[in-house]
Amino acid sequence: MSNKSIKSDLQEALKLCKGAFIAAAGFSMVINLLMLTPTIYMLQLYDRVLSSRSQSTLLMLTLIVSAIYLTQGALEWVRSQLLVRVSARLETLLHKRLYKVAYKQSLYSGGQRASSQPLDDLTSLRQFLTGNGLFAFFDAPWMIFYVAVMFMFHPLYGWTAVVSIIILLILAAVNEKVTSQILADANGLAVNGRALLNKNLKNAEVIESMGMLDNLQQRWLEGSYKILSLQAVASSRAGLITGLSKTLRIFLQSLVLGLGAYLSIKQEITPGLMIAGSILLGRALAPIDMMIGSWKGFILARAQYARLNTLLQQVPEDKDKMSLPEPKGNIQVDQAVVVPPGAKTPVIKGISLSIAQGDSVGILGPSGSGKTTLLRGLLGIWPASHGKFRLDGADIFEWDRMELGPFIGYLPQDIELFDGTISENIARFGEIDAQKVVEAAQMADVHELILHLPEGYDTLIGASGGNLSGGQRQRIGLARALYGNPKVVVLDEPNSNLDDQGEMALSNAIKRLKDKAVTVIIVTHRNNILGQLDKLLILKDGLLALYGPRNEVIAHLQQQAAAPNAATQAAPV
Repeated sequence: MSNKSIKSDLQEALKLCKGAFIAAAGFSMVINLLMLTPTIYMLQLYDRVLSSRSQSTLLMLTLIVSAIYLTQGALEWVRSQLLVRVSARLETLLHKRLYKVAYKQSLYSGGQRASSQPLDDLTSLRQFLTGNGLFAFFDAPWMIFYVAVMFMFHPLYGWTAVVSIIILLILAAVNEKVTSQILADANGLAVNGRALLNKNLKNAEVIESMGMLDNLQQRWLEGSYKILSLQAVASSRAGLITGLSKTLRIFLQSLVLGLGAYLSIKQEITPGLMIAGSILLGRALAPIDMMIGSWKGFILARAQYARLNTLLQQVPEDKDKMSLPEPKGNIQVDQAVVVPPGAKTPVIKGISLSIAQGDSVGILGPSGSGKTTLLRGLLGIWPASHGKFRLDGADIFEWDRMELGPFIGYLPQDIELFDGTISENIARFGEIDAQKVVEAAQMADVHELILHLPEGYDTLIGASGGNLSGGQRQRIGLARALYGNPKVVVLDEPNSNLDDQGEMALSNAIKRLKDKAVTVIIVTHRNNILGQLDKLLILKDGLLALYGPRNEVIAHLQQQAAAPNAATQAAPV
């Protein structure tokens, strides 16, 4: 079944709101019927009140019209509130889903496509649904009704209205033709520009330290100038057409007034119809004029809808998965091949291995050998393009992540702490168990450090860790990985920012994890931690070069290192 035949979540959400849109259309029908009030009032004044000079008739007509205007105003308010509630419901139905979509985009791209654009698109689309541009589309079908009434006044009135509408519709089509692609290009560049700006702001320290600001700012400005240029062209063209549309509408209303005067002189219509025809034509042309004026917003909303629709079809919602028993920590890799998102060449190339519950394994290898990629596969962050990563026999992707998460501890190379208190960060922003938070902090040997902070565990920190040093952030990240009752702990360069005291704390944490039969996997370039590990795994160019008990692997490496040296010594000079 093609993607086009499958309705996205956005289409399903709009379908749920269909009843509200039908109600809004119903209110539009009544409002447009009441829009005849000025025309009828004008007819009665010219043809009845002025001829009879009856003040009582004038008073009654004015009171009736006032009541109708109040009713019309109330209906307009109800219609607007209805669309406000529809837009709010649309965002309520989709914002959680789009949050996860944006999250998955960042997850599967290694953070390269981290963006809040889907949520921004939803907000902009919601705002369009509450604007005047959408009301014009509700009112547009009633042009036919007004034209029919004008034909009732006089056939020439009707044909003038038809020609006027055709002219303005042609202008609307020209407006679409000359602005839509330019605005779409400008919007696409704006999206890329925001992503570039966000990335630059995230790396402000690197930019400042190496004096890169002017160069990066110039690159961003070039894109901004291009966006401004495109928007200026589109706005210039749209402004010309909008001005022409308004001028034509005023001219056509005056033309109908002149036509009415001519028909009145010929005694084919009454003087009241002369004025009423001009008013009615203005009402018939108003939706088209409003659509031309709000066309830029409509084009942007259409592009946002298309992006959201495509994105929601490309990233389907996770299906509910059956709960599995609490994991023990047995890991098996079966001929796993991992291709990083956006790449074509595999980094992990058909690795098979087993890690028993309670094993502590060190992963070694030169830079670019695939160590971090292997960890991402083991954790189920990046999918295997071939083969399987299994936890207790089950494909890692078959686990419900929310159920599995508390049993996994992960410390990445780049420590990311989140806005909140230290205790919230350690407790992974779930319900805080004070005893478990302190236990995790003590295992990471960061408890005393936290107590010396101004507000202890209640100290607020930002995403960058506030005033904490790299080593302190790393140890808090380690405490987060150790929080609760993890069965598998994965540490990627956990000692890269640690001093001697931190190294000792890490060593003690590994001992305690081994005592609890927790499976520990560590990527490291430092040899001083290897003595704490049971097994070593050597990666080379994405392949498994060596894997086995620590002493055997080290002995094998020493033999390999000694063999070339012996050959060199034996070679004749």
